[in-house]
Amino acid sequence: MRFGVLGPVEVLKGNVSLDLGPRQRRLLLVRLLIEDGRPVSQHTLCRDLWPTDRPTGAASSVRAHISRLRAVLDPVRQGRSAMLVSGPAGYALKVPREARDTTLFEESVSRAREALRNRQLPAARQEIDAALGLWRGEALAEAAEHDFAIRERTRLDGALQDAKELQAAVLVQQGETEPAIDVAEGLVLKAPLRETSWALLMRALYAAGRPVEALRQYERFRDMLATELGLDPSPQLRDLHTAILRHDVVVLGTPPTASSGTTLSPGLPPAPDFSAACVHPDPGPAAATPFMGRGEQTAQLVGLLSAAAAGRPQWAVVNGEQGYGKTRLVEELSARAAAAGFTVARTKGGQALSGNRGVFQTCPTVQLLDALRQDGTDSAQDEVAQKDPLGTVVHELTQAPTLCVVDDLDQAPQGFHRLLRRLAKVVREAPVLFVCTLRNPDAPVSSMLLADLALLGATWLTLEPLTVDDVAELLAARGEDVPPEEAAALHRRAEGHPFALAELLKLPPGRRIGPQAQVPAALRNILHARLVELPDPARTMLTYAAADGAWLDVGLLADVQGLAPDQLLPLIDAAVTARVLVWDADPGAAGTGRYRLPELPRDVVLSTQTPSSRQLRHAALARELAGRDDADPARLARHLRAAGPMAPAAAPAPSP
Repeated sequence: MRFGVLGPVEVLKGNVSLDLGPRQRRLLLVRLLIEDGRPVSQHTLCRDLWPTDRPTGAASSVRAHISRLRAVLDPVRQGRSAMLVSGPAGYALKVPREARDTTLFEESVSRAREALRNRQLPAARQEIDAALGLWRGEALAEAAEHDFAIRERTRLDGALQDAKELQAAVLVQQGETEPAIDVAEGLVLKAPLRETSWALLMRALYAAGRPVEALRQYERFRDMLATELGLDPSPQLRDLHTAILRHDVVVLGTPPTASSGTTLSPGLPPAPDFSAACVHPDPGPAAATPFMGRGEQTAQLVGLLSAAAAGRPQWAVVNGEQGYGKTRLVEELSARAAAAGFTVARTKGGQALSGNRGVFQTCPTVQLLDALRQDGTDSAQDEVAQKDPLGTVVHELTQAPTLCVVDDLDQAPQGFHRLLRRLAKVVREAPVLFVCTLRNPDAPVSSMLLADLALLGATWLTLEPLTVDDVAELLAARGEDVPPEEAAALHRRAEGHPFALAELLKLPPGRRIGPQAQVPAALRNILHARLVELPDPARTMLTYAAADGAWLDVGLLADVQGLAPDQLLPLIDAAVTARVLVWDADPGAAGTGRYRLPELPRDVVLSTQTPSSRQLRHAALARELAGRDDADPARLARHLRAAGPMAPAAAPAPSP
């Protein structure tokens, strides 16, 4: 007989699942299984099975359920049951450990971990697959809302996370990087503050020849950790980040041998745990993610690198909306600079991305010194730096050719801006290039620094949306031969937004555009967040706009909601500010244009409504259009069809 709680509770006799009866009886069985043979009093069972609204006959119900469970679990007993026993302390379920799926799971995971430690990859893969195959759903599913199961559910969920991390590690070592990425992405979604899962995702992406994405995941985790907990990533994860930047195979490991695909290179150093033991091939240039549409900006920055190497300090400002590729651009530049022998120092929002002080140290000089030194020393304890902070920074900048990247300048504190302004004035002979990225060039905190840089002749680069030709070139670089009209449709759906385009390209071709098009999860989450920030009337306005089409008919939207047009405009402005609506200016007449709801936001707005809600919106729009003398018959017919059973009876029938 086998007992399973890794999903809905079940008892198997041979291959036959026993009928355990109604929910309360199954819940009682789960309660006893959790205690692992220890007795549970009748009072405790009544309290746990009915935490609220306990019936008068609860004790009698418990006794009846115990009796029926005995009949199912131990039907041929003679005398007292040896499995479901009762005594002065209460009821206890005596089940051998090897009869529990939790025991089988934990033992398989333990064997898989030992096999991986001994570099026996096929055995590790077999054991971890068997362990995960025991899961049929959420652990202790019947008891999900009961307090008595919280501790055991938490323990089992943690064990499942451990097992999936182990699975991802095995997959990477076997060279199956895409399945490993899928597993790791699921892990970081499930437990977004668990560093081991992020390390595995970064390693899997690097092994798949996607180092830039691996670096981007580090930035994502670092930002989340700082926001949620006020912490920095561990030194181990920072070392992994640096290793990826430098393609350091000593840290990242060496690939499996070609002869067996499973035996690791004997030169791989031993690691303390399975996540650090992952092995990664050095991806060739052809395997790298294509970087399109920024050739001109890249060439300008590379030219500035050359000028800096000759001893002339250079400054550049990269401006663009979130997701327009600023980080990708400076990462590409950083890789080129590192290959050319530059020291690459990076900060984000005024916080060093290296060093050991992180978000706890707010001193701008210490942050910049940590970024420049990258050796783990605590710059806050440097007596020389304390006596002459500016001089120490200038000394570090003049030791070797240096690229200093300041990400999110407009989010850095004023003290960091003041430090950069002083450096701009005193650093006159040094092989250094400063590259600052920002989203909002009009932010007051940045205005004085940007004015100083303008006087120095800083290079200003504004990232615009990708063009249709850029999209076609990217598809060709991926080996996808698509007609020009499909490239144009994909460009239109992404609005030329590099991040949106990258997410769309992760979908199968048939799901990117057309009737079967999907909204990638990352984009859906971003757009949902923007919608949540809008006031309720603005979201209501968007539901009508999404039902009507891409272009906003301001008069119709006002009439259908019983508003004056001047009452609707603040709602539209809020949606434009939230980057849900866009204003398409008319190139032929200054100051004129139309508001538009792009495809992806429109799909997300529609998906937030039930079918009946959408039908009500279409019906309301149809009623308003039916009363207009100049209404487009085709537009009215479309709304009537979409309204379904909610279509107004008095409206004219749609054309066939």
